[in-house]
Amino acid sequence: MLRQIASLRALDVVMVSGVTWILLKIIRTTRRRLRSTPIRGPPNPSFVFGAGQVLLKAEDPGAVYEKWVAEYGLVFKVPSALGKSRIVLFDPKAISHFYTKETYTYVPTTLSRNLTEMVAGRGLFWAQGDSHKRQRKQLTPAFSNAAIRNHTAVFYDSAYKAKTSWDTILDSSENSTIEVQGWLDTIGITGFSHNFGALDGKRSTVADVFESFGNATPSPLAIAFFLLAPFFPWLVKLPTARIRLAHKLKASMGEISQELLARTRQEKEGNAEGEQEDKSIIGLLSKSRSYDNAFPAATDTHLVQMRVLLLAGYESTSISLTVGVFHNNATLPFSHAFGFGQWALIRLSQNLDMQDKLREELTQFSNTDPSWDQMNSSLPYLNAVVHEVLRLHPPVQETTRIAAEDDIIPLSDPIRTASGNYVDYISIAKGTLVSIPMRAINRSEVFWGADAKEFKPERWLDEAGITGRAKELQGHRHLLTFVDGPRMCLGKGFALAEIKAVLSVLIKNFAFELPDGPDTKIELARGVLPRPKIAGEEGYRVPLKVRRMN
Repeated sequence: MLRQIASLRALDVVMVSGVTWILLKIIRTTRRRLRSTPIRGPPNPSFVFGAGQVLLKAEDPGAVYEKWVAEYGLVFKVPSALGKSRIVLFDPKAISHFYTKETYTYVPTTLSRNLTEMVAGRGLFWAQGDSHKRQRKQLTPAFSNAAIRNHTAVFYDSAYKAKTSWDTILDSSENSTIEVQGWLDTIGITGFSHNFGALDGKRSTVADVFESFGNATPSPLAIAFFLLAPFFPWLVKLPTARIRLAHKLKASMGEISQELLARTRQEKEGNAEGEQEDKSIIGLLSKSRSYDNAFPAATDTHLVQMRVLLLAGYESTSISLTVGVFHNNATLPFSHAFGFGQWALIRLSQNLDMQDKLREELTQFSNTDPSWDQMNSSLPYLNAVVHEVLRLHPPVQETTRIAAEDDIIPLSDPIRTASGNYVDYISIAKGTLVSIPMRAINRSEVFWGADAKEFKPERWLDEAGITGRAKELQGHRHLLTFVDGPRMCLGKGFALAEIKAVLSVLIKNFAFELPDGPDTKIELARGVLPRPKIAGEEGYRVPLKVRRMN
């Protein structure tokens, strides 16, 4: 009898808990609807997956977004999984408002933070609010203009090491094709005083893990997992292949971080081998007095920040010198340090006249290398090429955040609501998902004109070349590549200086062509971040025909 009573009580508890959960969901959903502006958007093609599958299967998700903009205006609602929805912002004023309030009002979802902690720990990418503000302040000295000037010589040193290696390859082989992606390893040396081995033709565990992410073709089950995980965060605890890779990546970065921390301690104690001062990002960070004051016992904090910088820097810097995508709420926040060389070499190989024009501009520094100041003031076409690559190829395609509190978002242009009224602001209720598709906006004809999809560096040669409504966009040079506001890319200046330095060396000394000419098909490999590959090549492969210029 007692067992029966205990069983009934347990069942009652389960039933009451279930009913309470359902009632809370109903109350929260009702509150959100009452406090939110009724926004129009495309119909829901699937209750289970929403419009996620439509965007994932589209060859160009940006074209899908532009179609919705044309039909519903610069702010619209997109169906998500399990009957949920998210608000998409294309409106410049709304985007500026969103970025201004990011980290306090608009914060990563539970899933996004769990994934970030799983891979990079509780560092800058994971932190929110005052914690983020404090950590960013501690990291800032490593990315100052003075620090970037100190790094410039190392950028050049790494570029010339690659040049020497390529010269050896061209001397010893009649085959002039070089797989450039594996050589672009500057960030590993400059940022962390750690050589990942690419310049010596070696492979690293970190590189192998990133490639494994891209080599695996997502199965229907993986896609379903990906679309549903934002609503069931516990799914990331399952031992899937990609989750195991994420743990392997974190372990590899932890080993490198331990090595770097030990080296920094030796230098502080005067026991470091060699007399060369460590001017890397980690070296500058470790010597920051404010950092030491804030964290007297900084071992764990140092390791977390090293993993954050390593993950962002290693992956994204190598991507752009030749670049699937985590989408919607699962977008990992690796959007704060970019390099762009891979795409630059691809674009210049598709447009040989532009490559020649850039090389001609660089001849003024035939006997020397431009300083950091000269790169910014004396090389307008190099600057134009780099910014056009930034515009067309942001590593992270979209950011989704959840409203931590009710908010009012102002609009540049009135939109028509689902009830037929026109409004110049929208009400956002706590718990609402809000997305900004950066890549789509960077390429949108609404902002950049009819030639928005074209690679056209000339648009950057003077301010008059920025046509359409692009000037209404905030952020670096009207681009959303580095985002804006309190989470604007801390390594922006670092990335720009690095790509300019490396490109100046490579373009002065080599001519690049695609294997089958300018019409060679390039596609995106779906990995941690979008990386380019030549169609038909295994993994992340960008083999280019390389010819010496002297």
